[in-house]
Amino acid sequence: MNYYSLHKQSPIASFKEATILGQAPDKGLYFPETIPQVDKELISNIENISNEEIAFRVIKPYVGNEIKEDDLFRIVSETVNFPIPLVLVTENISSLELFHGPTLAFKDVGARFMSRCLGEFVKGAGKKVTVLVATSGDTGGAVANGFFDVDGVDVVILYPSGKVSSVQEKQLTTLGKNIHALEVNGTFDDCQQMVKQAFTDAELNKQLFLTSANSINVARWLPQQFYYFFAYKQWKQKEQAPVIAVPSGNFGNICAGILAHMSGLPVQHFIAACNANNVVPNYMQSQQYQPKAAVATISNAMDVGNPSNFVRILELFHQQFPQLKEKFSSVSITDEATKQTMKRVFDATGYTLDPHGAVGYLALEEYLQQHSLLKGMFLETAHPVKFYDVVEPVLNETVPLPESVKDIIDLPKQSTKINATFEALKDFLKQ
Repeated sequence: MNYYSLHKQSPIASFKEATILGQAPDKGLYFPETIPQVDKELISNIENISNEEIAFRVIKPYVGNEIKEDDLFRIVSETVNFPIPLVLVTENISSLELFHGPTLAFKDVGARFMSRCLGEFVKGAGKKVTVLVATSGDTGGAVANGFFDVDGVDVVILYPSGKVSSVQEKQLTTLGKNIHALEVNGTFDDCQQMVKQAFTDAELNKQLFLTSANSINVARWLPQQFYYFFAYKQWKQKEQAPVIAVPSGNFGNICAGILAHMSGLPVQHFIAACNANNVVPNYMQSQQYQPKAAVATISNAMDVGNPSNFVRILELFHQQFPQLKEKFSSVSITDEATKQTMKRVFDATGYTLDPHGAVGYLALEEYLQQHSLLKGMFLETAHPVKFYDVVEPVLNETVPLPESVKDIIDLPKQSTKINATFEALKDFLKQ
């Protein structure tokens, strides 16, 4: 499999080259030349196939011969070696719980896969790779955990000061060793812009071997397909494909789901559930894409005003808006509605939603009210404890601490404060 830049101004790249570069030289995102189709037998017999085998068969065409089959199977096995259950919340709505990994968030899947692929690719390279990543919350912890102590790799994580939860901050600032956290006096969009500038700075790229671990990187984006297949494996109504609501910030997660669908996975409809950052919901109404400054919300990991991966979604639909609108919709949910949903669902069912999952739940619930014969699932992207400072006052309940959080909650924060300028980042990287 080869990959082309969506800006169409860079050479074709292999999976290895696209993973190491992160972003194409022309600043475009890499995209697979073809969309592989999964075997019909994989779908029809999915309940009898292990998660490891499913993941291997889904990702193999994208990797090609860049990684030996035995090594690739080991990598996917290590990537998905924790439960990803589909839990019934109401008669019509199920929760795909993606928070049972080491950092309690869906990004564990992509980060674990990418870190292991990059580890393979830098073996014997004789040159250290610097992974540069911006985070609005969960990416930082997942990347830090995935790359911690990996030989030949340094990780630099930029996060907006005061705009990630206390648990998220602990997960990305307490490891040390090869993990470096930069606390930026700005927004996530500032962090993302600084990272993008670093990749296009000639002087910096002569001095350092830079790559990205955001969902713009194909090795982070593509493995997110896995859990959509795992969800279908557990879906009881095989005769009727599910509606899937995805809490959406940078749009890599829902883009992976759409890719899985176009590869043969049965899905009725996708809903991109957004918070007050409503660039894509507005686009679906007006067909005018107008990025704007991110707004701070209680579902902070989705506070993105210019979602990078939306261009990939448009590419999947060949820039044809009618086809996009038939399979994809997007809504914006307020903080107040998010809180009300968390409280209402907990009181009615005993199920604890995190703020992001609550956005997905309400978006799905509203869609199913208009399509009463359908059923669906939402992605519960993070453990409620990561947002206990939001969840506990809303529910008036204490969220129990998982062991992985107990281990880090009292560790000292190790971060460097910098201003939201590219010069500040460049100065740090050149040290």
